[in-house]
Amino acid sequence: MSMRLNGKKAFITASGQGIGKAICEKFVAENSEVYATDINEELLKNLPADRTSVLDVTHKKLLQAEIKKFNPDILVNCAGIVHAGSILDSSDDQFDFAVSLNVKSMFHAIQAVVPLMIEKKSGSIINIGSVVSSIIGAPNRFIYGVSKAAIIGLTKSVALEFVSKGIRCNCICPGTVDTPSLHQRLEDTGDYEKAMKDFVARQPMGRIGKSGEIASLAVYLASDESNFTTGQAHIIDGGWSIG
Repeated sequence: MSMRLNGKKAFITASGQGIGKAICEKFVAENSEVYATDINEELLKNLPADRTSVLDVTHKKLLQAEIKKFNPDILVNCAGIVHAGSILDSSDDQFDFAVSLNVKSMFHAIQAVVPLMIEKKSGSIINIGSVVSSIIGAPNRFIYGVSKAAIIGLTKSVALEFVSKGIRCNCICPGTVDTPSLHQRLEDTGDYEKAMKDFVARQPMGRIGKSGEIASLAVYLASDESNFTTGQAHIIDGGWSIG
């Protein structure tokens, strides 16, 4: 067994599928003690985590209580939602829900974990953002882009405030990644094949990303190998943003 995480305790949100699941699996393989959470109980059943729990991250009290009980060395904020549409197609309710799930859940989770990490004089916080944010725009992703841009700002603020306390906070900004939620969005367009071709076409590498590739970056950011890295938006998008 690889030991890059050397028994560190990791609390991961949205661990049931896609990027969250891949991070959970890689962390366990790297000897991390993982507490995997997800809103969907069914998806938690076959995870290799040391402990699992059904958790709605928009429920502040429950989220913070679970984090405080577990006292993690690593926090991975992976929960999020993708809304389709331009600013003209977006409602207040959709906007408010995206901010609540994509941004406020991270605010509340970090608020709970920082005092624990200050006490230990160490900790790594990893926020899953997106290249579609303040880095690049994408069509029909108004609410998503706004909320993911906020995550980059949140990451930099937390990193700056606690850099002298041994706490690091970084953001991973993936491009298009092969996940169950992506396939659902492609289905929702009404023409899966065309939508997939369009998504692949905007990637200079000629393919979409794999969840495991994102998880490998998360392992690095969680490990002591990245001890000199904080406050950064780490782009992993197959070259999408350089075009």
